[in-house]
Amino acid sequence: MKTIITALFLLIFFIISIPLFILEIIIGKINPHLKVKSSQSIVVSAFRIILFLCGIKKTVIGVENIPKDEAVLYVSNHRSYFDILIGYTSVPNLTGFVAKKEMSHIPFISLWMRFLNCLFLDRDNVREGLKTILEGVELIKKGYSIFISPEGTRSQKTEMLPFKEGSLKMAEKTGCAIIPVSINNTDSIFENHIPWIKRAHVIIEFGKPVYPGDLDKENRKFIGSYVQNIIRETLNRNAGLV
Repeated sequence: MKTIITALFLLIFFIISIPLFILEIIIGKINPHLKVKSSQSIVVSAFRIILFLCGIKKTVIGVENIPKDEAVLYVSNHRSYFDILIGYTSVPNLTGFVAKKEMSHIPFISLWMRFLNCLFLDRDNVREGLKTILEGVELIKKGYSIFISPEGTRSQKTEMLPFKEGSLKMAEKTGCAIIPVSINNTDSIFENHIPWIKRAHVIIEFGKPVYPGDLDKENRKFIGSYVQNIIRETLNRNAGLV
């Protein structure tokens, strides 16, 4: 039943999106920053409704660890499509997500993502991947945060996939804070029993900021592994809370 209700809401939202797209384009002509802000407000509202319809209980920990008035690089584990909904309804600042390039071909969704400064990463093309990283660097310099899952794809097992070190270059090149993000139990919403959506308690925790420049040479060289260990410890600690 939750699956059907959620699908109906998405259909309604896509229909409503048509005039909203026109409005956002007009706003963008006048004030690009306001377009990002208003677009994120609309999408977050839609995501919150979806989480409510799915019966998701969300516990957020560590928001106070996110630096105020500066862009950051959120680095998260990835177990579910719902990670994006949980993440977007939890971050306190304007944030673009890094998604696989295939998402850029999905009608409606891809346009909203572009309005939100989301980036589309080609995992099979090193040159294009580098261009995406550089785009992220420019967004961070402009004050927009970026949310990335360095595993590269959803992990199908309890243990995380190895983090791709290049994914954290945005922080190294800008000096911005890396916020380790652990998300527990999102796969219980959908992935564990496809195609049905079920109630679940999800925990998202934002760790203390990690500044690349403050790390010693060894940890800075393998900063992906360093951050992944922080996330792994947090996931294990929070596993008993769901």
